[in-house]
Amino acid sequence: MVEITINNDRVVFEVEGWHKLWTLRSRLEIPLAHIKGAHADPEPAMSWFNGLKILGTDIPNVFKAGIFYQGDGFVFWDVLHPEKTIVIELDHEHFAKLILEVADPQVSVQMLNDAIARPLA
Repeated sequence: MVEITINNDRVVFEVEGWHKLWTLRSRLEIPLAHIKGAHADPEPAMSWFNGLKILGTDIPNVFKAGIFYQGDGFVFWDVLHPEKTIVIELDHEHFAKLILEVADPQVSVQMLNDAIARPLA
């Protein structure tokens, strides 16, 4: 699971618990200006044929964590409970997307979309 916080013009994605081991990362920090949008996806594609694992852990249809190469580029995954999944579309970043499990998908999506809609001071 990932906890999301917004600090001024940056978004911090903090990987929690054992997921740090499985994703081989503990934190991602992305400029708010590089986030195109976020949406909930309670049924993410987690089967064998949905991306090439570069670094991380993958048990098809059960758990996906780490860096994968998919059709639109590199994607960072951390999903154990698919019903709590959000997708964050990125621009000008190493990853094309972040596909993450969060505690409350609707709250996280609303928080991110509200933040990118606000003009920076």
